[in-house]
Amino acid sequence: MPDKPIIGITMGDPASIGPEIAIKALLNQSIYDSCKPLLVGDAVVFDAIIKRLSLNASINIIKNVSEARFEFGVIDVFDLYNIEISQFNFGEISAAAGEAAFQSVKKVIELALAGDIDATVTGPINKKSINEAGHHYAGHTEIYAYLTGTRKYAMLLVEDNLKVIHVSTHVSLRQACDLVKKDRILEVVDLLHNGLISLGETNLKIGIAGLNPHAGDSGLFGTEEELEILPAIEEARRRGFDVDGPVPPDTLFAKAATGAYGGVVAMYHDQGHIPFKLTGFQWDAVKQQMKSVKGVNITMGLPIIRTSVDHGTAFEIAGKGVASADAMILAIESAVQLSKYRKQATS
Repeated sequence: MPDKPIIGITMGDPASIGPEIAIKALLNQSIYDSCKPLLVGDAVVFDAIIKRLSLNASINIIKNVSEARFEFGVIDVFDLYNIEISQFNFGEISAAAGEAAFQSVKKVIELALAGDIDATVTGPINKKSINEAGHHYAGHTEIYAYLTGTRKYAMLLVEDNLKVIHVSTHVSLRQACDLVKKDRILEVVDLLHNGLISLGETNLKIGIAGLNPHAGDSGLFGTEEELEILPAIEEARRRGFDVDGPVPPDTLFAKAATGAYGGVVAMYHDQGHIPFKLTGFQWDAVKQQMKSVKGVNITMGLPIIRTSVDHGTAFEIAGKGVASADAMILAIESAVQLSKYRKQATS
């Protein structure tokens, strides 16, 4: 399998649905047809999931990537030996689980920076568990940025026609408004443009959201559009980007979902996440649980490739066998596409 990229996949929080969706994703032959996947985390947790759910798979514990077999049905696990299984319970927030989750992220980054793997995919982590373990980060994006020494980065969400990048993410709404600045908007336009190309997107038209209702309505409902967003749009056009805006957010995402834009710029976390999850998440009102969760989170601007599921840890269903692996499969597929593009671009 000389041309297939090696994809390192973290377990996420071991007490979450992360280990389950990772195993379930690797029980699809199509994953092995397109790449060489290996899990990074604690083998005892993956083994517990396989036994608990009676899954048709076995574990191959490795200490070096060169030991991986990449054989369907035999799941390679880069074992970090952080979890004491006798003291472990699915669905519980703990510092021990947070430490194990953080170490799996740290290791997969190290493997990618060393060139041992071609791309990284992350399972869901719990911010409280991570912080209880003494690692004070707002999320995966910030961990990756710090450990790779990256200053200019952004979160890009991908689901079918909707591709959303954010000016700011894990900050308060008050801070988010203050972070709407011309230079940052130009930065994420450039990151989004590059992301669309690397994902194979042919529609490179970018829609840029306003911050305020009706995109400020000529200053009646706020001045950020006139002072920061519109100047950024004009400069982006001068630089050759095909951009539209500022578009009122309640209109922008309706148009984007039908393919009017290759991608859109959201001004803050929930402005982009709410329409994105309305597109990709399906709630079963009878069973009171998600029946399908789709969507990929890509960190743009890093020296390595990082994709992720765009959903949480779902502790309430951890270890019960009902978690959907849809988003994990899509995250792996996106990592494969990005690694192929990067290889072509550097060859």
